[in-house]
Amino acid sequence: MHSGTFVVAIVVAVVLGSYIFRVPAIKRHGEILKRSPNTLPLVGNGLLFLQARHKLFSWFVKCEKIFGFETFQISIPTLPGGVVVNDPQNLEYILKQEGVFAKGDFFKRRSFDLFGNGIINADGDLWRVQRKAGLNFLNTSNLKVLTEIALPKYLKENISNLSKFGSQDVVDLQAVFNELTTQLMGKMAYDMEMHDSDPFSEAFEVASAATGDRFQNPLYPITEVFFGSRFRKAVKVVKTFGDEIVAKASADRKRCEGSDLESKSDPTKELQAVSGSLIGSLLDAMPDHDTVADAALNYLTAGRDTTAQTLTWAFYLMMRHPGVLEKAQKEAEGVLTEHSGSLPKTTDIDSSVFNTLTLPYSMAVFYETLRFYPPIPFELRQCQQATTLPDGTFLPESSVVVWCLWAMNRSQLIWGEDADVFKPERWLEDGQFKARTAFEFPVFNGGTRMCLGKKMAEIVAVQTIATFVLSFDYKPVDGKERVTANSLTLPMEGGLPVYLTAKN
Repeated sequence: MHSGTFVVAIVVAVVLGSYIFRVPAIKRHGEILKRSPNTLPLVGNGLLFLQARHKLFSWFVKCEKIFGFETFQISIPTLPGGVVVNDPQNLEYILKQEGVFAKGDFFKRRSFDLFGNGIINADGDLWRVQRKAGLNFLNTSNLKVLTEIALPKYLKENISNLSKFGSQDVVDLQAVFNELTTQLMGKMAYDMEMHDSDPFSEAFEVASAATGDRFQNPLYPITEVFFGSRFRKAVKVVKTFGDEIVAKASADRKRCEGSDLESKSDPTKELQAVSGSLIGSLLDAMPDHDTVADAALNYLTAGRDTTAQTLTWAFYLMMRHPGVLEKAQKEAEGVLTEHSGSLPKTTDIDSSVFNTLTLPYSMAVFYETLRFYPPIPFELRQCQQATTLPDGTFLPESSVVVWCLWAMNRSQLIWGEDADVFKPERWLEDGQFKARTAFEFPVFNGGTRMCLGKKMAEIVAVQTIATFVLSFDYKPVDGKERVTANSLTLPMEGGLPVYLTAKN
């Protein structure tokens, strides 16, 4: 955050600090909830939220260690009464009560400029119609094309390009994985050739960072007057790209009416037959051009960013734990050998033989990475009516409920005394992958808002992990600890620069 933003925020926060005392105290069984550490007069916890994100995450972890599963209150200027929950039972209640806990005005005001009326912001009927379109896109036959045709095609292309680099050339793995998922989503969802280097990608990163700032800076309406020009320009680029997606899809539909691209024997035609099926479903479901554009952008960012970022963190963790990388490599070698009798050249690997059932250890690496680095590190809902949590905490209407996945995923109460240890084996039982409940591990959300792209993310992750560990040896450019950049999701600040050496 700019130093000027910080100063302005402090000054105005102090002036408006009395707002905190107009927020009624939230109670449990008639007793006022405990307040979090570092709560200050006038500004409450407001100054904490102006810190860099990784420092804020550490504060949430500190709170989890102090309070355990106990719900506690936070106070921030301009924020309605708010609580933090860490108890899986409370979270289960929240995620299953869709009519009581919604995204709400607090969330939508901060994210509307970027996400508009897309599924990330939507509630009620607007959310349901977009979710149905997403389900149509992520059907069994489309996932089969993803697994057997589209993903192997783009993996092979990216591996081939990377094989041309010398052992002393620096490669940013984050950019590599962003390119892979951008190509994949662009083709399958929108029938467009997209790349991470497109102007949209950079603009979205800027807009996402500024939108993330809004959730940490309660006085963003004031500070953005002085420092928001870059954000406004970025949003304009993003919105223009959304319009281009819809315009192209509409034109393609008119041009292709009556044609039949479906083929059961030609992989190229089979991929083409499903390409653009998401934007097609959105156009069928919603007549309004602007809402379709918002929905298309929401799905694009959700489908490409979170998986690419998790893959980046996975290879960062595996490089720091060489034994884990070695186990993932041996597992992949075993699958390939069983399938074809020998190990092919790097550029000849058929990644379609890799799947979530044949690669339980790679699945465990993916999930353990999600535990340490959840792509959506915070979630919140706003009460549409007064309600009481299972632990007895009474929440008045408009109260905000926050849970920090970064902290929950490091809870010893959920994960045991070794919660701070990167250990993929915790996800295995008798050699097979075993998931945890969505309320203990809410990375893919839960209840009616369970992430639609969960299976797609798993497929992309295990195929990519297996193919990349077989294709290259990895050496980090430096040994420094990587931290998250400011964003709504969890990109790695500065990317992940490495030296690659092709295996064969």
